[in-house]
Amino acid sequence: MRELQFIRTGRVRWRERPEPVLRDPRDAIVRPFVAGRCDGDTLPIHRHVSRAMQLGLRVGAIDPVVSGICGPVPFRGPFGIGHECIAEVIETGSDITTLRRGDVVVVPWAVSCGDCRECRLGLTAKCSTTRTSTLAAFGFGAASGPWGGMVADLLRIPFADHMLVPVPAGVDPLRVAAASDNLADAWRCVVPGLQVRPNGRVLVLGGAAQSIGLYAAGLAVRHGAAVVDYVDHRPERLHIAEKLGATPHATASKGKLRRSDIPRRDYDIAVEGTSSAAGVDAALRSLAPGGLCQPVGYYLPVGTKVPLMHMYANDATLKIGVSNVRPILPDLLNFIAREKFPAEEVTTLTAEWEDAPEAYVARTTKLVLHRNPLHAAAR
Repeated sequence: MRELQFIRTGRVRWRERPEPVLRDPRDAIVRPFVAGRCDGDTLPIHRHVSRAMQLGLRVGAIDPVVSGICGPVPFRGPFGIGHECIAEVIETGSDITTLRRGDVVVVPWAVSCGDCRECRLGLTAKCSTTRTSTLAAFGFGAASGPWGGMVADLLRIPFADHMLVPVPAGVDPLRVAAASDNLADAWRCVVPGLQVRPNGRVLVLGGAAQSIGLYAAGLAVRHGAAVVDYVDHRPERLHIAEKLGATPHATASKGKLRRSDIPRRDYDIAVEGTSSAAGVDAALRSLAPGGLCQPVGYYLPVGTKVPLMHMYANDATLKIGVSNVRPILPDLLNFIAREKFPAEEVTTLTAEWEDAPEAYVARTTKLVLHRNPLHAAAR
């Protein structure tokens, strides 16, 4: 069978790998037919980072946890890429009770069992059953397990009754293409905080986390935030933020955030998506007393500075961590079905599945690949 594999910067291609088979009665085989490109995938695709990160790890300039996710030579190809997909169930193991052939499901990016201590705490990205290193995940290479990438003909899903979440009837799979990761990541950044602080003020710093910031802005608007300010340098993203109901603010200079770019200093929630220490500092200093800052980027250097004294004096909370998608998905999907939230507005390029090698390297905010399902179309 075919799998889309990262070869090197600027190049991905279809390659053959063994077809998955059921190995456990709790397994399922699924066929992805919609796949989103995660914001993080653009790092190795668009930038020559592998050798620089290897050197950084060697001299202690990059946090060593990176090697536990991406290997001692980060982003060394070939490896299966992609960890956002909507799939149809093709085959189920004998112990599967909640799924049947043709079901349309979201496949979370992190592999989890649903029953270990971490999973019961909601930390499904840190599942102790499936994880042998830092993460057990699709699309990061062998250091994160043998799961491969999601842009593939077929996938084996362990603990499928737990892992796979049905897409509600009537919801276009293209609308929830990023539910496996980026859309759910945005949800956890703003929705719980607005439940604690209804009508709160929200700041989103866009940039490296391209689609996450936009989803977060749109979700904040739909969840009744009194103010949603979206700050970025790219006109394409500023326009999308405005369409989703946020107030766009262009930065004074490309790629370099300044405190003067932030319009207020009284936000209840700040979503930091620039992947920079300057962004974290600016987001924290923009909070109202008791506010929450949620960074969603990659912060690779050791010794990233955080303004602890300012946080102490302002009673601020910094919450950072990998996204535990599986517990979020039912509420997220039900909200989208009920409110018809137009997450597809963030998609800037929709491409045919067969064109994945060319489309996956495109410099665009959010790529979604699609092909026809085999069984679901007839239901």
